[in-house]
Amino acid sequence: MNFSIMPKIELHCHLDGSVRPETIIDIAKSEGISLPSFDKEEIKEELIAPLDCKSLDEYLKRFSIPNLVMQSKENIKRISFELFEDAAKENVKYMEVRFAPLLHTQKGLSVEEIIQSVIEGMREAEEQFDIKGNIILSCMRTMSVESAFEVVEKGKIFLGEGVVAIDLCASEEEGFCGKFIEPIALAREYGYRVTIHAGETGIGQNVLESVEWLGAERIGHGIFIKDCEKAYKLVKEKQVVLELCPTSNVQTKAVNRFSEHPISDFHRDGIKVTVNTDNRTVSDTTMAKECDIVSKEFAISAEDYKQIYMNSVEAAFADEEIKEKLMEYLMDI
Repeated sequence: MNFSIMPKIELHCHLDGSVRPETIIDIAKSEGISLPSFDKEEIKEELIAPLDCKSLDEYLKRFSIPNLVMQSKENIKRISFELFEDAAKENVKYMEVRFAPLLHTQKGLSVEEIIQSVIEGMREAEEQFDIKGNIILSCMRTMSVESAFEVVEKGKIFLGEGVVAIDLCASEEEGFCGKFIEPIALAREYGYRVTIHAGETGIGQNVLESVEWLGAERIGHGIFIKDCEKAYKLVKEKQVVLELCPTSNVQTKAVNRFSEHPISDFHRDGIKVTVNTDNRTVSDTTMAKECDIVSKEFAISAEDYKQIYMNSVEAAFADEEIKEKLMEYLMDI
C-alpha cells in the first residue's frame, strides 16, 4: 500500500513537537533568539529524539527549543498553519492538534490570545488545503491543579469555535489522575471531550483511572494496558480508543523496538486502535511513515487499514458533517 497517497486521519499530534526546523531558525534569526546552532542539520540533531532514547523524560527535553520561538501571536499562527500544511501535503484529511497554552505565556501573551492564534493558523490552512482540523488543549501534569482550571476556564469560549477537547500531558507518574479529577470534571460539564495521556511509561493502572475517574473517551498511548488486566478489560469493553504512536513509543521506551509494539495484538483482539505521529519533528516522522511501519512490521492488510481509519473517524472529536465527509474517503482505500 502506498500510504503517501492514502487518505489519513491524525488524532494525536503536538504542535510544539512538530515545528519545522527551518522555521525555528528563521524566527530565531529575525528576533535575536539564541539557539545552539543556526545550521539546519545541527538544529535537527537538537530537535529529533533518537530511537535509543532512554525514557519519556529524555524525549520531552526536545521541546525546549521550539517553545523559544512560540511566544508571539504571529509565530504561533505561522507554526499552526505550517503543521496543517505539512499534514495536508501527505493526504491527512483531518487532524486534531494539541498544545499546552501555558507554555506560550513567557512574553506576556494571554491564554486566550494563544488559543486564538492556533485556531487562526488552522483556519487559514483549511481555506487553502483539503484538510479539516480541531484543537485539543493540554494541561501539564507537572503544573498545579489551579493551572488546569485556568486552561479549562479560559478555553471554554472557544468550544465549538475550533477547540473540542481537554488533555493531560507531560511526565507520567503513578496515580496522577486523582489530582485532576475536579478540573477535568468541570471541563466535561462545559462540553469539552476528554483524551488523556496514560499508560505510556509502564503504568497500566493510570489508564483505568483516566477512564473511570476522568471520563476519558480516548487514551494517548495506553501501551501498558498489556500489563494491567483490569485496564485492558475496561478499554476493550468500553471501546475506549487508543491513540498509538509507533515511533514515539519506541523513542520513549514504551516498547523497545517496533516488533514488540502491541498495536497488532490490540487490533486483532478488538481494541480500537489509531495510528498517529505524536510529534512530527521530535520523532522525525509523518503519518505515511507511521502507517508504513505498522504495515511492514505486522502485515496490516487494506481491510485492517480501513478498520483503523474508521476507528479514527468514529473517535474524532469532529461534527457529523466532517465525519460523513471523512467516511467518503474510504472509497479511495
